[in-house]
Amino acid sequence: MTSHLDPSSITGHAPLDATGLARFVDHTLLKPEATRADVEALIAEGAALGVYSVCISPSFLPVDLSQAPGLLVATVCGFPSGKHHSEVKAAEAARAVADGAHEVDMVIDVGAAKAGQFAAVEADIAAVRAAAPAPTVLKVIIESAALTDEEIVAVCEAARSAGADFVKTSTGFHPAGGATVHAVRLMAKTVGGALGVKASGGVRTAADALAMIEAGATRLGLSGTAAVLGGLEADAGY
Repeated sequence: MTSHLDPSSITGHAPLDATGLARFVDHTLLKPEATRADVEALIAEGAALGVYSVCISPSFLPVDLSQAPGLLVATVCGFPSGKHHSEVKAAEAARAVADGAHEVDMVIDVGAAKAGQFAAVEADIAAVRAAAPAPTVLKVIIESAALTDEEIVAVCEAARSAGADFVKTSTGFHPAGGATVHAVRLMAKTVGGALGVKASGGVRTAADALAMIEAGATRLGLSGTAAVLGGLEADAGY
């Protein structure tokens, strides 16, 4: 299983088209009011769009992928606040893997990061990593908009030390905001290609998506995937 995607491996340094961009996308539905029918529609749409994965709440697992060959399933852990005991996050991740999740996006304790308790952040991530070992892909949501640059660097280093596969900007639920080009660039510089970087939260247009990839994102979390891909096609004159 590929833990993160290199843009050049998809595009050969050529401009991304909608098909290429779709392979960066975790097609996401995490609204509290989502229903099983909504998830089934998400899977069908994701398969039709050719996305990398769908990202859904853990209570919807397991899901039927028989009509979506090649589509992966991601879920969330400790979502959206991260203010859960590590053993609870670990149990949630283990249950998700047992229920068929290929990838787990966990939320750190942002307050611990704000307090400079980076060893505790690393231990929290390591607990989830132990509960969901490879080949499960572990992404670490850091809520970059709520952190200083120094905190972003320290949390990314903690994620790398704990054995994560990705660092991810945002849940999309934090009032401080979602992904920014600056945060993605800083995260990518910090992990230096050793981890993937997922830009998520507020990426709503083709221009947003391409800017995040240019900054170093190797995965995108999108809820409005069809509109983003459609915008890229329109810009290309398709």
